[in-house]
Amino acid sequence: MTKMIGRRTLVAVGLATPMIARHGWAQSTYPNKQIRMVVPFATAGTTDLLGRIAAQHLTEVWGQTVVVDNKSGAGGNLGAEIVAKAPADGYTLLLGTVGTGVTNQFLYKTMPYDSVKSFAPVAIFGEVANVLAVHPSVPVKTAQEYVDYCKKQGDGKVSFGSPAIGGTGHLAMEYFQSLAGFKVEHIVYRGSSLVLKDLLAGHIPSTMDNLPPYLPHLQAGTLRALGVSSAKRWFAMPDVPTIAEQGFPGFDAAPWWYVAAPAGTPPEIVKKLSDELVRASKLPEVIKRIRDAGAAELGGSSEDLAAKMVAENAKWKKVVDAAKLEKQ
Repeated sequence: MTKMIGRRTLVAVGLATPMIARHGWAQSTYPNKQIRMVVPFATAGTTDLLGRIAAQHLTEVWGQTVVVDNKSGAGGNLGAEIVAKAPADGYTLLLGTVGTGVTNQFLYKTMPYDSVKSFAPVAIFGEVANVLAVHPSVPVKTAQEYVDYCKKQGDGKVSFGSPAIGGTGHLAMEYFQSLAGFKVEHIVYRGSSLVLKDLLAGHIPSTMDNLPPYLPHLQAGTLRALGVSSAKRWFAMPDVPTIAEQGFPGFDAAPWWYVAAPAGTPPEIVKKLSDELVRASKLPEVIKRIRDAGAAELGGSSEDLAAKMVAENAKWKKVVDAAKLEKQ
């Protein structure tokens, strides 16, 4: 149950050599002009910050400016559409989210691009944990105790807040419910700041949401973390166990970011971009920037990204179908 608060062909042998030569030329001269990195969300958010980190690194190592272009709207679909329809030359890139890459197709009635066919996967570039947190008055200290408490109270008697229907926090909780066999009421807010305000005041007992805004309050003890949704413990809260290690093996609902190019981008260019971004994700200075932005480093090649998208597509389609979420 959801309650709303606020708004809401074959190539002839004679042609093969020139084609290879052209691809080789593209690789050796790329980049030779400014690159545009489209970030499909507004400035100052984590997606924007990661886009700027990736852009800064590529600018520094290649000597060509990578400009971040924020194009927000429709849960990231607007910005992703721009990249999907851009020339496939490596000069327009997308800093995408799990939404633009996977979940939006299950949540929107119409999509302006194909999440798989419209893009050339480049690299994975970071993740963030969701946190399952409660007000201190709730008599639970672990994820299992939360499940038991919700079952005891009855289906829909306990609520949780999140900033969006179909958002990463909402879907993580739907995933958790289907795995653990309990039901809670979803209270939807217009932003994490409003969720946080009501949680601190005790107006709602719990949340599943991106961790960074809650971190100071969890560290201060004004809120209690029961578990994180990532596959491994979060660097900023190493004492808080993952939900998976608390009796729910395989649970992994950490939102992630990636870089993609328009479909048809020469593979040599994709590889050059991929290799550099994977290298960046292992550099201490880049790791620090990513962590300072509230995310965690998570590098992966174009092949890794393609495989991840296949797995995530299967997982989140199953979750959305089970939750019977109505498409927007």
